[in-house]
Amino acid sequence: MSDSNPCLSCGACCAHFRVSFFWGECQSAGGSVPDDQVVLITPQRVAMRGTESKPVRCTALQGEVGAGVSCGLYAQRSSTCREFEASWANGEHNPSCDVARLAYGLPPLVAPVQPGLSTEPVA
Repeated sequence: MSDSNPCLSCGACCAHFRVSFFWGECQSAGGSVPDDQVVLITPQRVAMRGTESKPVRCTALQGEVGAGVSCGLYAQRSSTCREFEASWANGEHNPSCDVARLAYGLPPLVAPVQPGLSTEPVA
């Protein structure tokens, strides 16, 4: 995504979903996620602190959902965070992005208009 990254004005996914992943991504196991930023969910899985129960809000989320946000652990974020993309970021719809945005009263993202493609029906 470019400078027009919709995630920087959203953050709904970080305040709607549990962010769980394999404990091996934690620093004590050789990964990048700081140990003090996770809670144990099962013997093999952890979740980002703040996302383990409702209401959800990852403690690394900074700013106001829908207005302007950033991640305090961006360089150290889990694979779950790295793999979650805004709808249409790479030309693909992400229904989970729509669900999170809707929970905060934000409209779904729309596919970018592609030049040269007609939206008029062929007769």
